[in-house]
Amino acid sequence: MEQSLPTSMSQGELFEHFVNYCLISEKFDEEFDIHDTHTGGGNDLSIDGLAIVVNGVIVTSVEAAKELLTTNGFLDVEFIFIQSKSGEGFSGEQMVSLKDGVVEFFAEELSLPASPKIIDYRAIMSWIFDQSGQFKRGKPRCELIFATAGSWQDDPQLLVKIAKIRAEILGTNLFEQVSFTPLGAAELQSSWKHSKDSVKAEFTFTKKATLADIEGVKESYLGVLPLAEFLKVIEDEGSGVRKNIFVDNVRDFQGDNPVNGEMSQSLATEEGRNRFAVLNNGVTLVARQLHIVGDKFYAADYQIVNGCQTSHVIYNNKDLLEPDMQIPFKVIATDDEEVIGAIATATNRQTLVTEEDLYALEEIQKKLEAYFQAFEDKHKLYYERRSKQYSSAVGIEKVRIITKQIEIRSFGAMFLNEGHRATRYYAALKSMVGSAIFNVDHKLEPYYAAAFAYYKLEFLFRNGQIPVAYKPARYHLLMAFRHIVAGTTMPLLSANKIEAYARKITDTLWDDTKTLKAFQAACSAIDEALGGSVLDGDAVKVQAFTDKVLLAAKSPK
Repeated sequence: MEQSLPTSMSQGELFEHFVNYCLISEKFDEEFDIHDTHTGGGNDLSIDGLAIVVNGVIVTSVEAAKELLTTNGFLDVEFIFIQSKSGEGFSGEQMVSLKDGVVEFFAEELSLPASPKIIDYRAIMSWIFDQSGQFKRGKPRCELIFATAGSWQDDPQLLVKIAKIRAEILGTNLFEQVSFTPLGAAELQSSWKHSKDSVKAEFTFTKKATLADIEGVKESYLGVLPLAEFLKVIEDEGSGVRKNIFVDNVRDFQGDNPVNGEMSQSLATEEGRNRFAVLNNGVTLVARQLHIVGDKFYAADYQIVNGCQTSHVIYNNKDLLEPDMQIPFKVIATDDEEVIGAIATATNRQTLVTEEDLYALEEIQKKLEAYFQAFEDKHKLYYERRSKQYSSAVGIEKVRIITKQIEIRSFGAMFLNEGHRATRYYAALKSMVGSAIFNVDHKLEPYYAAAFAYYKLEFLFRNGQIPVAYKPARYHLLMAFRHIVAGTTMPLLSANKIEAYARKITDTLWDDTKTLKAFQAACSAIDEALGGSVLDGDAVKVQAFTDKVLLAAKSPK
């Protein structure tokens, strides 16, 4: 229901989507498109779900992986393969089939037929291994998961088979570590619950001082936190740094830049470790829920608003550090969004953060959130300012949640004619934030129109009304849709006239018949731009293709 999957979908395929969502959500804290991770179907190599996680981010293209390497300066990679069976049994034969499919996936040349999605993921895999010199923490990790609706009972024979499977994949010498996890109904229920929960942490904060009363702040504390307790805040059960707790921090981890490299070098020396508490600005945690019993702190729905770089460097060097190393730490409890924004802005101003970096905290983000929810019933969307802010909300279709990434891409394609940049990793558009995108003077109507067009196009893909073969050009379809429906001449995004212009688009989108007809015309523009060539991921990523689509969309048919 939340994912609005077609009612015609079989129970087996629905179960595959459910398992993929639960298990990948547990490892990846941001919202993601479940269709991107679903590989089940014909020629699937017995792999029903597949996620390639690079530096904590699910990647679905080589360009996305390249962007992360450029940003972070390293690659930290995990491959996740899932096979789901809606029955209650655990079959050793099926487990071996999953293993065989994984081995085939990593083979230099395929010996079995493979679906287009599997082939696309193999291209990402090949690129990653070509950059092996950039692996930060050794070779990639590989996890195989076999899930059923039954109950896993540690069957001795199956445990032996699992051990052999792990040994064989380790024997390829491609991975730092390999795991094979069998899961039953109880484990899946636990994963589902985890996917709905907000982030939580329990830690002991002994060396602290209570700060004076501050308007809008329930309570606040300043002190030092031992490394062992600090890791409870930033680490997700030993599987890595919690990416979703740094959303309000504005900047992602910048990798081995000069500042972070210097911090790592300092932590490698006894003198640097001893002086860390006085030389580092520390970490600021803002919790929307905080419960304290003595020195025991229980924080929920929290963010690290300052200290993203520090947290990652500490985590990456944790094996060199003593558990009692002191880290400057501040805890602030408030559910006032204005105060949270002010704290994040102020703390990030202490380092070199550009105006563009601060877009996530601007007033326009709050306005968009309120504006999207102002529409009723089937026209309502949910703009996600904070990671997973709607994850525990009941009755909200996941497909109606619009993340900042989706908004940037959709708006950039539809209203800025940047279809090729939107198709690549969205960081290609981030330089426009604060000026051409999320400008404080912009009217809100175009942002809603772009988001709703994205939502309706995905609906048409899911229900087979627009062939999924056009998916690589989804952002070009949004771009062409605007020209076809509202005309090429567009008012300034800050002008009053843009409101009426955007309404032409939304009025069409609110009529299912007109929407389908307009997107079919957009598909024709794609066909004309291709000129008989095959539509693939490479064709849509260049300016020349965007120009051809624009010309086709503007031409009378």
